[in-house]
Amino acid sequence: MAQPSERLLTSGGDLVTYAARLVRASRQHVHHTPPAGVRVLSLLDEHGPSGISQLATYDRTSQPTMSGAVAGLVERGWVSKTPDPKDARASLVRLTDAGRDALGVVRRRNAEAVAEAIDSHPTLTPDDLATAVAVLRGVLESTSLKGTQ
Repeated sequence: MAQPSERLLTSGGDLVTYAARLVRASRQHVHHTPPAGVRVLSLLDEHGPSGISQLATYDRTSQPTMSGAVAGLVERGWVSKTPDPKDARASLVRLTDAGRDALGVVRRRNAEAVAEAIDSHPTLTPDDLATAVAVLRGVLESTSLKGTQ
């Protein structure tokens, strides 16, 4: 495989940097939901019921950190923990209907923030946003990044 060009490397780095900044900026519109909690809800939405250790692996965090995040979500009623039928020592964490609703609210507020930014920008259009989404989706669906989301 040929080495990527310097332009491609720079643009790839910029894509990751600006995507992360967009995520951080959009969090300002969701005051009542902790970012760690949203990440866990998103992981459960993406991967389905998962154990604490698996969630920690997905999120690249420690098991104790994930246990604390999950405990907070259980208190809010956004996730439930049930015994893992494959391992009596472990639990499965599941997204509840209330958690799915909370995640929907967060995603809607994020969407509204981005839509307002595009709508008020002097040169960007909804088509530009659709292109950006298509690029991000394509990158995430590529074989080299599968499983790292």
